[in-house]
Amino acid sequence: MSSAPRPGPASYRTQAQRSVPFASAEEAWIWTMQALVARRDGARILAGQGLVSRPCEPDDVIKCLDRLYRQRRIELAHARIMRIWGERGEAPDPRHLKERGDWRLWREAMSRLDWPLRVKGIVDGPGPAPLAAEAAILAFPAQGG
Repeated sequence: MSSAPRPGPASYRTQAQRSVPFASAEEAWIWTMQALVARRDGARILAGQGLVSRPCEPDDVIKCLDRLYRQRRIELAHARIMRIWGERGEAPDPRHLKERGDWRLWREAMSRLDWPLRVKGIVDGPGPAPLAAEAAILAFPAQGG
């Protein structure tokens, strides 16, 4: 039998303190998709072996997404757009006409995914911009009388 001490809660805490949380849900999602694509292609994902230690595993982010889906906060359309653009490693660009619909779904999904990731300590940075701030305000002409 080995007399080496077993890792206790303190060692987990020090490991979590050394990890670097993501700046946004978008960054966490793209990292997750890169890891899932690498896993699909045969890579073995080992905790603590990357250049930057992260406070989670890719499956932790997927579990947050799954929970949102089960709560009906994210729909299949959101998940589809997240998968497509996550595999590309970038977010849709609203300046391109063909990507505007994808961008709207992407922003909705990222804003809904942000809070669960923050609660778990996966994301730590400035909060997402409110969706209403992205809407254009149109001035209506005054009614003449």
